[in-house]
Amino acid sequence: MPWTLGLMTGTVLDGNVDIAALDTDGTRIHAFGPWTLAPYGVDLGDLLRRTLAEARAWNFEGPEPAVFAEAEAALTRAQSAAVNAFLAQSGIAPADVTAIGFHGQTVLHRGPVGGRRGATRQLGDGALMASLTGIDTVYDFRSADVAAGGQGAPLAPVYHAALLDTIGAGPDSAVLNLGGVANLTWRDGAGTLHAFDTGPANAPINDWVHRHNGAAMDVDGALGAQGRVDEERLARLLTHPYLAAPYPKSLDRFGFEASMADGLSLPDGAATLTAFTACAVARALDRLPARPSRIVVSGGGRRNPTLMRMIGERAGVDVVPAEAVGWRGDAVEAECFAFLAARVLAGETYSYPTTTGVPQPTRGGRVARAGG
Repeated sequence: MPWTLGLMTGTVLDGNVDIAALDTDGTRIHAFGPWTLAPYGVDLGDLLRRTLAEARAWNFEGPEPAVFAEAEAALTRAQSAAVNAFLAQSGIAPADVTAIGFHGQTVLHRGPVGGRRGATRQLGDGALMASLTGIDTVYDFRSADVAAGGQGAPLAPVYHAALLDTIGAGPDSAVLNLGGVANLTWRDGAGTLHAFDTGPANAPINDWVHRHNGAAMDVDGALGAQGRVDEERLARLLTHPYLAAPYPKSLDRFGFEASMADGLSLPDGAATLTAFTACAVARALDRLPARPSRIVVSGGGRRNPTLMRMIGERAGVDVVPAEAVGWRGDAVEAECFAFLAARVLAGETYSYPTTTGVPQPTRGGRVARAGG
């Protein structure tokens, strides 16, 4: 069976690269293949955190920081090794893989504002990966959209639509991914996709917890459940202009930071940041032409029962994890880039006026051939 692989490392820096195999022509999902979360070493995680800090200081002004090249090579080699191990463990020969969809690591992203075009930077050397794996590699998925005037994000909606087709879902259902940032996809009755970043998801919560006790995240939402939401502060946070802005719109991981909870205790801060994410989802649903009654949730945030409960309560919708409808919640983003790689090879578009704000449906991606 010909497989396409997808790789994804989110902005939450959870120490994993997600790898998923998909049998797809870029239009339909024929079969879900094996998938895994392959952990990085601690050293690479530390390097990526330093790289993100330097990227923020750089802010697209002047020469790129030298650490970018170091991190790009390390990241590409680590993910290539993870791919080779995954194939060996899964019993898949490289010759049976059509392509790898290599998203890379986003280190900085800025949507267009006023007359200024957006900018985006993902680290990932497609040619090096093709060489190390012996498999054609599709990469740099966002640049063409940004160059055409789009937000460069989110890119998942066309895959979310294919997932919704697998369960026969209509406008009553939407897809919400809770990664570092939260993004929503909804398809109206005419088949038009509406999608945008709703606001933060795990990133501020993770950063808040890490700052206070060194943990990577609020495991099982325990701190958020113990804490008390500062409703007065939450009301102030909800006046942020991003939440009222029309879509399409997109966010960088640091668009909303853990400092929103400064001055609160660890549990109260976790609770307040969790509630803010939930309320941002509610505001996003209110902006759609019609409100779905069900949200199917992928991404790491679905493992936080406090966040899932707050979304249901504060957005007034039925909130279900991806697994409840037969999807693989940890694999969706990696599957997405397998799907997008297949679309690139087929010459199909994957970003649209109602998803990224690009003026017309747009193709993207670059292809590095294994043969050089």
